[in-house]
Amino acid sequence: MLHAITVGLLFLGLVLPLQALQNAPAADSPDSEGEQMPPIRVLVEEVTVPFIVVDGRNRYVTNLEKEDFQVMEEKRPQQIISFVRENNLPLRLGLLIDTSNSVRDRFVFEQEAASDFLRTMLRPGQDKAFLASFDTMAELVQDFTDQVEELVDGINRLRPGGGTALYDAIYYGARDRLLEEAPVSSNYRRAMILLSDGEDNQSRFSRQQALEMARRAEVTIYAISTNIRGLRMPGDKVLREFSEETGGSYFQPTRWEDLDSAFLEIENELRSQYSLSYRPTAPRDGRYHSIEILPGKKGLKVRARLGYFANIPSVNNPR
Repeated sequence: MLHAITVGLLFLGLVLPLQALQNAPAADSPDSEGEQMPPIRVLVEEVTVPFIVVDGRNRYVTNLEKEDFQVMEEKRPQQIISFVRENNLPLRLGLLIDTSNSVRDRFVFEQEAASDFLRTMLRPGQDKAFLASFDTMAELVQDFTDQVEELVDGINRLRPGGGTALYDAIYYGARDRLLEEAPVSSNYRRAMILLSDGEDNQSRFSRQQALEMARRAEVTIYAISTNIRGLRMPGDKVLREFSEETGGSYFQPTRWEDLDSAFLEIENELRSQYSLSYRPTAPRDGRYHSIEILPGKKGLKVRARLGYFANIPSVNNPR
């Protein structure tokens, strides 16, 4: 579609006039909730689900076995065929930073905390991350790299100003970067870290469309709210929804000094995960299928994505 191609190029860093986006043909606009999503096809032979387990005090539980879990798809039990503890899987991360006017007074804290996180998280030669900013539009600042200082330089160049196109940033980050660099069939841990107040006022894609694209990319979203007013604002509800639906976590620091703690929690979580696989008993029907992982021991809680798309194979690849 002309419109999708135009905005996608903008996210890749090409400088295009905003007016060109606004004058895109109406038939190609993604504003409608009923817009059909791009045809991303994944052959569902096995479903692999990364997840973490915490106890009643929110401490990570890392000594469980396959027999300690049951998997349900669409409320029907499934047979687990593989189970591993994973703390060394290569990471493909997207760091999305809100640079709108609404975060101007606390932007320096965001930059410092995000830079420290990347310095401790990324392992050169194994992990990679990309950096995107969003205000009036979403923009790719630094493409995937394992060179931390290139990402830090990009963070330091950011300047706040304009509106907030949060949903566009999630949509293009999932579709154009994470699915391109780390498709769902690859052996990477895909995660997206959002730094925002969650108040979108500029996106052309809707919240539901952004969430669906994140689901298709099977990316885990970790959201850090920049709202430190002590009140739960509408944007915080949005950030919590994105994180819970994708198996991530939501953080709302009460002080800017607590940003480092939020990033440390994300780092620990990404290194404290399990992964299981099963062959679904339901047919590949192109629909979104719900998943639930149930712990066998009382007092434990599982955090995982809530489902997957059982996409139908193309005619040219009927496997």
